[in-house]
Amino acid sequence: MDLKAVRTFVTVADSGQFQEAAAVLAITQQAVSKRISALEKELGVRLFTRTARGAELTADGHAFLPYARELLLAEERAAASVRLGRRALRVDVIGARLAPAELLRGFHEAHPDIALDVVTLFDVDSALTALRSGAIDASFRAVAMPGRPLPRGVEAAPVYDEPIELLTGPGHALADRRSVSPGELAGHRIWMPGIVEGTEWAAYYASLAAEFGLTIDSSGPNFTGAVQDAVAGSDSLATLVGQRTRPAWPAGRDLRRIPLRDPTPVYPHSLLWVTANPHPALPALRAHLTAGPPARPDGRVWTPAWAVRGVFPARRP
Repeated sequence: MDLKAVRTFVTVADSGQFQEAAAVLAITQQAVSKRISALEKELGVRLFTRTARGAELTADGHAFLPYARELLLAEERAAASVRLGRRALRVDVIGARLAPAELLRGFHEAHPDIALDVVTLFDVDSALTALRSGAIDASFRAVAMPGRPLPRGVEAAPVYDEPIELLTGPGHALADRRSVSPGELAGHRIWMPGIVEGTEWAAYYASLAAEFGLTIDSSGPNFTGAVQDAVAGSDSLATLVGQRTRPAWPAGRDLRRIPLRDPTPVYPHSLLWVTANPHPALPALRAHLTAGPPARPDGRVWTPAWAVRGVFPARRP
């Protein structure tokens, strides 16, 4: 259905005059008549009766009018959904319980007037594809993976170095420690079934294991809460979590979060975006997240050599 003809019909119905409708729409009266005639032909009914007072709606015109208004409202909503300044800023946070979601929540609280669409994409390749296609406006990722330089036109800024912590049950040998060094975890079974080969977090934990001689078991399905349930009831099993990660917490279980120190492994979250993205809210997001240097814990920290803060490959394909 021709929405120009529908808008013309509504304008004539509201004004009661073809001539006045023409003035409102900035077209000729003849153009108004042609549009109404074409719409009546498409619908197979008369919409107006011409009288000495102007144009009056027929019974069919009265019946069609509320639906015509709905059509025009739907058109406006559809356009607003993608119009700059009105479309929500679409941001990938990897997972709803992870630190990037908390960072984005802080931005929303600081800028409640900016509409947000929050999505969770799986890996950095999916995020880059979505960024370059315009499906999302920004993504939180650990970048500069070995052999994975950022594509041309994609920029990144470090926003948060998240300390990694040990999660144990109350019966674990390290459960009562105030802190543990990464090297002390050698020989302990660390279960992390959420690690998937080819992802940036798999590259991070592979580097962590190699650096400190850890054994990280990624076997088994990653059901919601399954790891926490298993860790809570075991005296030998532990897992690693980000400091701002909100795991599914088993009810009535005395789980312990133990800081890692000397050094503290930190997961390097960066914000990625396409340089040419014109969304007006994107600069506000970047400014909020990079207002100061990325927060780091006190003391020595560790990140993989490929994830040195703010250092990215000079050549981008």
